[in-house]
Amino acid sequence: MDLPRGMKDFENSEFQKIEYIREKFLSTANIFGFELMEPSPLELLATLEAKGGPTLRDEVYFFNDKGSRELSLRFDFTVGLTRYVAGQKSIKLPAKISAFGGVWRYDEPQKGRYRFFHQWDLEIFGKQNTETDAEIIEFTSKFFSNLGLENIILSVSHRKITQAYISSLFESENSEVISDILRAIDKIQKKSEQEIISEYEKKEYSKEKLKQIIEFSKLKGTPDEISRKFDITQFENWPELTSLFESLKNRNVKNVQIDFGVVRGLDYYSGIVFEAFDETFDIGALVGGGRYDNLPAIFGRDDLGATGVAGGVERIMLALENQNSSFNKQKNRVSVLYVNEEMKSPATKIASLLRENCIPTDIDLSGRALKKQMEQSTNAKFVIIIGPDEFSKNMVVVRNMSDRSENQILISELLEYMKKLI
Repeated sequence: MDLPRGMKDFENSEFQKIEYIREKFLSTANIFGFELMEPSPLELLATLEAKGGPTLRDEVYFFNDKGSRELSLRFDFTVGLTRYVAGQKSIKLPAKISAFGGVWRYDEPQKGRYRFFHQWDLEIFGKQNTETDAEIIEFTSKFFSNLGLENIILSVSHRKITQAYISSLFESENSEVISDILRAIDKIQKKSEQEIISEYEKKEYSKEKLKQIIEFSKLKGTPDEISRKFDITQFENWPELTSLFESLKNRNVKNVQIDFGVVRGLDYYSGIVFEAFDETFDIGALVGGGRYDNLPAIFGRDDLGATGVAGGVERIMLALENQNSSFNKQKNRVSVLYVNEEMKSPATKIASLLRENCIPTDIDLSGRALKKQMEQSTNAKFVIIIGPDEFSKNMVVVRNMSDRSENQILISELLEYMKKLI
């Protein structure tokens, strides 16, 4: 029987990589003081539509339950966390929350993204300022560093600056016009300039103005470099970006640039936005985030600001594999081998002793020959061989599988010896 399209089984090797990323995420989040929680995997469809609008139905898994309620599987963590915090009237602010788990999206399956995938997420709720945005961006930089990912660039922009330029260029405050052009900018990473111009000319937008907005989206660099290329000071939100850069400099975050090609696709973003890219790997954004003060207001909390970031775990796995990361290398496992059936019982006893002391240990359950046991020990860094001659002297052989060196160890001293090795 086949799986539904876009779904997959996660084998042990993949799950180990996911767990590696999860451990690094949780440890980094703890350092920054984020509290872990998991919002419900099921939401009322109307709750999710608060974020994405009625067109969201095309992007999520939704259904009627036995009570005829319209429900949906979560497509991210931001909505659930915002709903939760908005409903906690006495919650201590700022609330710093992290989440890690599976999400479902009815997107076209692509490399690094199935219809069920894993995501990590951070949110800060409360009175917003430049420092909350900087905290989220600093976390992202440190998290990638802790993962061992290199060549990461954090590209930052400001939605209100881009929207103000669009309004000025297209001489319109119409929200549909602004949304159209924001979506055009968002497509530049995925389509050619000519494709975008042709698509939006059909919507009766000026070719020359489309070319100008594409040129604007190519502006990248430090605040000083941007100012030399474009009179950005005309926009009232420009000081927010320069202040953000000063804060990030103070936090020793160096891998950051302004990039007006970053707008984020969703309409609820209201200020600073950013994405992270691996400059050596053409796989698209590894994470995205920004300020979304409008979303808590939809849940009745116009007094509550919010900023956050989220990333797809499987896409980060591909980036780590591309950089030949050590995250999938052999762990310090032990395999206990027995020479014959008579040695099976003492071997089992030794294996149990090691496991009781939290040492990852394998032992053959099928009574196979020693050669076959050795062949099955490819995941072990050390093997302990229980043979009649050594056992009669209360000893065992410990072999290092990396360099094939061996030592005979007294059984009474084996546990402490293995603890030092592992």
